[in-house]
Amino acid sequence: MEEKPAPDVQEAEEGTLKGKIEAILFVTGEPVLVSELATALGVDGKTLQRTLKELKDEYDFQQRGFSLNQFGTHVQLTTRALYSEDVVRMLQPVQKQTLSQAVMETLAVVAYKQPVTKADVEQIRGVKCDYSIQVLVTKGLIREGGRKDAIGRPILYITTDDFLRHFGLSSLDELPPMPGTEDQKGRTSDEELPV
Repeated sequence: MEEKPAPDVQEAEEGTLKGKIEAILFVTGEPVLVSELATALGVDGKTLQRTLKELKDEYDFQQRGFSLNQFGTHVQLTTRALYSEDVVRMLQPVQKQTLSQAVMETLAVVAYKQPVTKADVEQIRGVKCDYSIQVLVTKGLIREGGRKDAIGRPILYITTDDFLRHFGLSSLDELPPMPGTEDQKGRTSDEELPV
């Protein structure tokens, strides 16, 4: 006859109810129906309500970075208002945030080849660049500069004034030449840029 593991060992293997609730609420990010949460976790409504109250009390007592909010028949994890200024300071302004290597490479392609489509950037970089383009548009470093006269009329991207300000440039003429693409005058020639 197989022996059942001790409760603490079983709990470690299966996780705790509180941990499961946190995981679900964290991943969804949206309000979740309490009844659906109970069904998903296989617990009765009374047990779930007691556990939600315990979690809320723990978060409030410890002043955790998130709060457990229950309104009506829904429950949701949200950022604690106490820390909202810190979150905003981390996410803003654009000038204080660093750009990843992939985002910088995408930005370089747009800056030197503009106006350019996402497909053109992907062809030059050799990888998908949806995320990098989205980050650059969100940060205001590039913007839509029209549509290419081709099948599907893809968006053409160009740099913005914020791009110039971010890098301390007064115009695109101040961009350094791309390595290996200088003509005799030391200026970058469009004909010599790799496609």
